[in-house]
Amino acid sequence: MNFPETEGIKYAGSKLKILPYIFEITKDIKFENVLDGFSGTTRVSQLFAKLGYKVTSNDISIWSKTFATAYLLNKRSPNYYADLIDHLNNLTPVRGWFSEHYGGEDNTKRKNPFQLKNMQKVDAIREEIDKINLDEIEKAVALTSLILALDAVDSTLGHYVSYLAEWSARSYKDIALKIPKLFANQQENNVFQDDIFNVIKNNSYDLAYFDPPYGSNNEKMPTSRIRYNSYYHIWTTLIKNDKPKLFGKANRREDSRDMVNNSVFEEVKKNEDGKFIAMLAIKKLIEETSAKYILLSYSSGGRASREELFDILNSNGKILKSMEIDYKKNVMSNMCWTNEWVNKDEKHLEYLFLIEK
Repeated sequence: MNFPETEGIKYAGSKLKILPYIFEITKDIKFENVLDGFSGTTRVSQLFAKLGYKVTSNDISIWSKTFATAYLLNKRSPNYYADLIDHLNNLTPVRGWFSEHYGGEDNTKRKNPFQLKNMQKVDAIREEIDKINLDEIEKAVALTSLILALDAVDSTLGHYVSYLAEWSARSYKDIALKIPKLFANQQENNVFQDDIFNVIKNNSYDLAYFDPPYGSNNEKMPTSRIRYNSYYHIWTTLIKNDKPKLFGKANRREDSRDMVNNSVFEEVKKNEDGKFIAMLAIKKLIEETSAKYILLSYSSGGRASREELFDILNSNGKILKSMEIDYKKNVMSNMCWTNEWVNKDEKHLEYLFLIEK
């Protein structure tokens, strides 16, 4: 079987490197429909959809919903979008809101994530997307294409809370939209932008994949919710096109401040019984999910201790397989199968647990 190709932006929580292991750990179980509960850039959703499964994709981020709409709900040939992408690429650049706040030139004193020439193209393209008569999926495809194109010409380390002092080599390239790596879905997939507990209520799945945001075990480390909400604020603004009030040197959205939109999965506090609230949320999630199988991703940098996590898993079913994936300098290596949590006290370890409820 040819392994399906997925695509996405540079993303701190990307599952690109562990997709082969997600495929490997699930290949021997039988299932037809899948829930990707915290879908992010939707690479896992794309994987299962391209393998022919019925997929439900959910995330609280509007850009995740946009990606999922494009990749999971499209039933047209990718070539259908050729005229739309060509039209957007050939618009005359204009100097507008995005150019003012995120575009710079060699003589600009403020650090910027994109060169002015590309932001002027974005201003023209983004306004045109709202003006022309596009249905929900066409608009999602156009916005996904725009974000992917911008991600290829940024001058950042992959996030948007600070920008490089010197322009990156890729930032000098001219932005060019391409048709995303779409396919005509044969399944009736679902896309949600909701709290995960609302999604699992009154719904059942054969397989549920959960990669919850983690409350770091480093007290000085910002939670992933804070990172994601602030790291990718530009994508939120591109999709909403709401020209929000900004703050700080990075021109972040006001609603991306650190204390906005807290997630129970990243709560660093303990309850009155001395148990981490984040771990109780994972326990509740697994207990309340109606699924034959649950696949859980967890990081060695997360709030959970191995004893706590195993108590939760073992009290809710049978652990069929577990996998440890070793990140070294952000490179995937040294996979091992185990029935125990192998803790080498290293950073950047990712764990996959397949549970039969």
